[in-house]
Amino acid sequence: MTVRKPAVKQIHLAALPHSHSHSRSRSSGESPVPGVDNTTVWADPRAKSQIEFASFEHLARTAERGLFDFFLLAGGLRLREHKGRIHDLDVVGHPEAITVLNALAAVTERLGLAATVDATFNEPYETARRLATLDHLSGGRAAWNVVTSADAFTGANFRRGGFLDRADRHARTAEFVAAARELWDSWTPEGVSRPFAHRGRHFDIAGEFTVPRSPQGHPVVIQAGDSAEAREFAASSADVVFARHGTLEAGRAFYADVKRRLAAYGREPEDLKIMPGVTFVLGDTAAEAQERAAEIRWQQISPQNAILTLEQIWGVDLSDHDPDGPLPAFDSDPDPHPDPEPGLMQGGVEVADPRAIAEKWRALSHEKGLSIRQTVIEATGRQSFVGTPEAVAAELEEFVRTDAADGFILAPHLTPGGLDEFVDRVVPLLQERGAYRTHYPGTTLRSHLGLADPPTEALIP
Repeated sequence: MTVRKPAVKQIHLAALPHSHSHSRSRSSGESPVPGVDNTTVWADPRAKSQIEFASFEHLARTAERGLFDFFLLAGGLRLREHKGRIHDLDVVGHPEAITVLNALAAVTERLGLAATVDATFNEPYETARRLATLDHLSGGRAAWNVVTSADAFTGANFRRGGFLDRADRHARTAEFVAAARELWDSWTPEGVSRPFAHRGRHFDIAGEFTVPRSPQGHPVVIQAGDSAEAREFAASSADVVFARHGTLEAGRAFYADVKRRLAAYGREPEDLKIMPGVTFVLGDTAAEAQERAAEIRWQQISPQNAILTLEQIWGVDLSDHDPDGPLPAFDSDPDPHPDPEPGLMQGGVEVADPRAIAEKWRALSHEKGLSIRQTVIEATGRQSFVGTPEAVAAELEEFVRTDAADGFILAPHLTPGGLDEFVDRVVPLLQERGAYRTHYPGTTLRSHLGLADPPTEALIP
């Protein structure tokens, strides 16, 4: 294989298998995500257990073989319910992410291990302690995907209960991360422990941290969200942004906006990596890839899930509608209800502007003559790279080369073999193009991402 001179800008890759994230970030409205695990095809005969360790191990080993930066596990705090019953996509359960990653640390050597931990219903001390422990056990490969929860349904699992409004939720998250970093900094690199004291609006804690400074200093912090508050938090506090955008132009706009905010916090553009979550479908020809993509989308959006997704927008029970029939009639059905029927869907993704989405979906359905299921499939399609391995490699490189992203978090549709084809067929092409590494540059996740270690001169005196 002829390796060209390395490109100026290298692609970063990560993996997000069968996501269980229950972050309550509101949908931006253009194409709301139908729900957790919407990329996973459960009925495929090649699909294996979503919770057995062997599945996690296969995916992690494949990601490491592909020299990925990290392996991200999400973790919902409550199973969603639809009309009082557990949602079909949640029946496999939600294993606790850090526990799984601690086990994966023993069967991987370089792969970063990223855990989703909620900042609404956890506390800084215990979260910082668990993440620092993972960082030690993995030799400096831990990361924290910070999410929040905004509904009382999830809060009912916790003594504190309830939930915070939007402004308080963001403020608590920012203070939570700051407090965790104070705890990590309470040990010097030489192994000296010093008392900590954090006095803030949301947390008033003091004492001594039990875990020495970890190999990375701080685990890598990952953040997702598209609101103004989320972008500002990313610029001030995150190392990686888990972004979502559908086009090259939208990606460039998001990238430019977030990167320009860094200077206000004394940070450089390379201090924050922007990595959108994407899917991919490969084929020997473009036509074959498109056909496979259509088949996968048809499997991902079952008749039941098509109706459920529509109910999330309309806010009323639509179980009497045929998923292969038309959308609710234009002239007889009410607009989306501002307050969804109680018990209709609990634990789902909040929809920011259901009325606007309904209008777009009605127009799309009318223009193309689509059924309910066909409309949901077309309207909720995630950003995907579909084509031959050569075409997908070229498109991935274009996104990074033109500053629409620093890399990508891949969400395969199949567990546990969903990454195999990408690693075997696309990664070598990216390497030939000089756009992707041929070996890990170091031993820690920060070294993979090209991030500097946290400074030590500001450690607690």
